[in-house]
Amino acid sequence: MIAKLTGTLDDFGPDWAVIDVAGVGYLVQASAKTLDALGVRGDRVTVHTELQVSENDMRLIGFASGEERAWFRLLTGVQGVGSKMALAVLSALSIDDLQRACAAGDAAMVARAQGVGPKLAGRIVNELKDKAGALPAGPGVAVAAVPAGSASADAVSALQNLGFKPNVATMAVARAIEELGEGAGLDALIRVGLKRAAG
Repeated sequence: MIAKLTGTLDDFGPDWAVIDVAGVGYLVQASAKTLDALGVRGDRVTVHTELQVSENDMRLIGFASGEERAWFRLLTGVQGVGSKMALAVLSALSIDDLQRACAAGDAAMVARAQGVGPKLAGRIVNELKDKAGALPAGPGVAVAAVPAGSASADAVSALQNLGFKPNVATMAVARAIEELGEGAGLDALIRVGLKRAAG
């Protein structure tokens, strides 16, 4: 399974991007928020991915952060919500807004997403109400807010791979940046981030 891609942003459209990884172009479907976070053609980017395989289709879906991917999985677990609908919700609402809407049972907020009617929005908030509290909210310093593929984004990813929750990893790296300065290298960010996350 392909869990993450790091490469060059080769091309993009309204709901997709092509990421060149060592000469192979991966077509990735993505939300508007993820596409905004990727930057411009030629930028080095990292996307978290979900591979979906059906009888007659294989598609790779990309996310600016692990939190967004976790919410995508939750959304597609709701009856009647496919990958396109889940991406529409993630395009319309930030992770924080989505979590608040589910926790508060605010179906009207979820219904802002293109193609999501009031009935489906009600089902989404009802089914995800209990799970909303179990997932971390969007981090204080969003992974998407730092350039994807930057040292800080890679440091957050490294801490998550070591078992830290996404919001803990993000806050630890944010503290490391405060301590070391914006130009800090990846190794230093991981080292200081580890101390902050474990502290």
